[in-house]
Amino acid sequence: MCGIVGLFLKNVALEPELGRLTAAMVRELRDRGPDSAGFAVYGEETSGTTKICAVVREGRLAWPQIAKRLSNATQASVTVKEIENHAVIKTEGDGDAARGWLIDNVPEAIVLSQGLSIEIFKGVGDPGIVVERLNLVGAKGSHAIAHTRMATESAVTIAGSHPFSTGEDTCLVHNGSLSNHNRLRDLLQRHGERFQTANDSEVAAAYLTWRTREGDSLKAALQQALQALDGFYTFVVGTREGFAVLRDPIACKPAVLAETDDWVAFGTEFRALATLPGVANARIWEPEPATVYVWSRA
Repeated sequence: MCGIVGLFLKNVALEPELGRLTAAMVRELRDRGPDSAGFAVYGEETSGTTKICAVVREGRLAWPQIAKRLSNATQASVTVKEIENHAVIKTEGDGDAARGWLIDNVPEAIVLSQGLSIEIFKGVGDPGIVVERLNLVGAKGSHAIAHTRMATESAVTIAGSHPFSTGEDTCLVHNGSLSNHNRLRDLLQRHGERFQTANDSEVAAAYLTWRTREGDSLKAALQQALQALDGFYTFVVGTREGFAVLRDPIACKPAVLAETDDWVAFGTEFRALATLPGVANARIWEPEPATVYVWSRA
């Protein structure tokens, strides 16, 4: 099952409404994934300061003390803001180094994202309650991606919730399953990729991170994924500049795209798109199998 929504705003006047519009889309797909939910928001880009989002696996952590330790370890200025069981850490230092330090030294938490624009939040339970509790409704920005999960092959945990992010300002949500993710995980680890869960979707995210680090554009990386990833999947991928959609060559998972002069939107079902302003005048279509669709602010 699982549900995916994505919203890319072409009209900057709508950016204050990004969170409200995305949250309404998520609520429509809560029955496709009633176990947990997560969302990535691309807001205003910082001027060189890296934002790192993390969530505690269970209970609470003393994030101010962790921020101080991170500052000492990286010799960089670090601040932290707590949002329920999440932390948004800002560092003036190297983002990759800070992410790696947190993974190695704070096993009680999961590092969700890292970048100049992206923020990721996740929660277990009814997706409508999750997005309300973590204030997706109040988010502002250019684009957002969200996922409602039905945990058919693993436990219901924050760690297993989507989106997954392993590179700067990138994330991936996935409906389906991969059959060769263990072999790919081994390959990617040899290329320096870091994993925090056993979820096959994290492997897909890391594959795209690796390919883009090797110099591929997002479109080229997704085209490579068609050859490298075996299984059934619909991917929606976020970057700092925009978002992309890819279905496997069989395309057995449901997917709908819609576009107006003001926005582009993806939904696992049309009812998620039906909440958007101007949808009656949108061009609406089912994305073709094995075809990469990309929209970018550039």
